[in-house]
Amino acid sequence: MQEWLGPMGVVLLGYTVLGLTGFGSALVIVPLLAWQWPLPEVVALTLLMDVPASAFHSGLNWRQVQWRELRRLLPAMVVGTLLGLWLMRYLQASWPLLLLGLYVASVGFNALRPKSLAKWAPPAPYWAWPVGTAIGLVEMLFGTAGPLVVAWLSRRLADVQQMRASTPMVISVAASTVLVGMAWDGRLASEVLWQRWMVLMGVALAGVWLGHRLAHRVPVARLRQIICALLVVSGLMLAYGALR
Repeated sequence: MQEWLGPMGVVLLGYTVLGLTGFGSALVIVPLLAWQWPLPEVVALTLLMDVPASAFHSGLNWRQVQWRELRRLLPAMVVGTLLGLWLMRYLQASWPLLLLGLYVASVGFNALRPKSLAKWAPPAPYWAWPVGTAIGLVEMLFGTAGPLVVAWLSRRLADVQQMRASTPMVISVAASTVLVGMAWDGRLASEVLWQRWMVLMGVALAGVWLGHRLAHRVPVARLRQIICALLVVSGLMLAYGALR
């Protein structure tokens, strides 16, 4: 039991963050669990937990999920996933992750600036194609497309609760497409992986519920600040990981 206390605490913290902000679970879980378990197994485990946990989060906020945004992104996310599956065999450079991290951090920083949202017009719907492709590609290569999803939805949706509710659904679909690719590649065949999933999945759902309860106690303006600050931190963490 002592062997599981650390992972259970990490998973509870990661999915409490997801329940509160709509994203960020992988950015908490992957670096911390990688100290104890191999990184590829941790990434696969996190994706397997992300799908039901994110769907559960969106179910708790069903009326605020903006399904049209998912419909716009979905075809391009499939393309990006297939592209990432192909590139995994050839792409070893870390500079794409560095650029992604700097972009995400800049979006969060600009959103934190006073009246920054008033200066930015929402991007046209056709930009969903390159953004969706990037989401699928990043999720397949790095397993951390959440900040990119938030960066897009923060420009498309003015209501922070709609953004918080819609982000996990997009992440859930992106993670599902990636898991199909992993299964095709034989990366989900480990019995240990599924044993860990069965132990930790209940903890993940409890964390989502806890974060959801906390979110309704936080003022909307403060919640937006938390999400934007988390974008800055997560972007810098991605860039730091690339530089390492």
